[in-house]
Amino acid sequence: MSPAARKAPKKEDRSDQLEEARRLWRAFVEQRGLNSSKTRDAVVDVFFETTAHATLQDLFDAARKRQTGVSFATVYRTMRLLDEAGLADARNFGEGKSTLYEVAAGRAHHDHLICEACGKIVEFVDEDVETLQDQIARRYGFSLLRHRHELYGLCATCHPRGGA
Repeated sequence: MSPAARKAPKKEDRSDQLEEARRLWRAFVEQRGLNSSKTRDAVVDVFFETTAHATLQDLFDAARKRQTGVSFATVYRTMRLLDEAGLADARNFGEGKSTLYEVAAGRAHHDHLICEACGKIVEFVDEDVETLQDQIARRYGFSLLRHRHELYGLCATCHPRGGA
């Protein structure tokens, strides 16, 4: 993966990003021959407007506030479809933890620091790490297409000495 492919695109207006994500979603739904519904649209809208990592329960609670007919099954199926469409990233940050979803459309690549005590998630981008990954891949004859980098530890609040 080239460094240029990882860099964030120029800052677009958030509403432009949301509209592009919705356009891609509508194209995916049409391509799959799926029907549109108010309940599914409520889940999609809530998800695209989410700025944090969200559980299915988080999305269900928020979607129900917009559309009372939303069921948990609808949220689950919709999130699976968004993941298949490449518009959502389903992430599992530890054994026994709930799957978390983050918007993939319009977002630049980033890595994660995860606190194993409180569950805090910090997103970061570090060009030195990215360059090192590229060098290691080349050393072993790999051409990187994508990767997920997750570092687990204790945040400054949870670490006994207040930091590493």
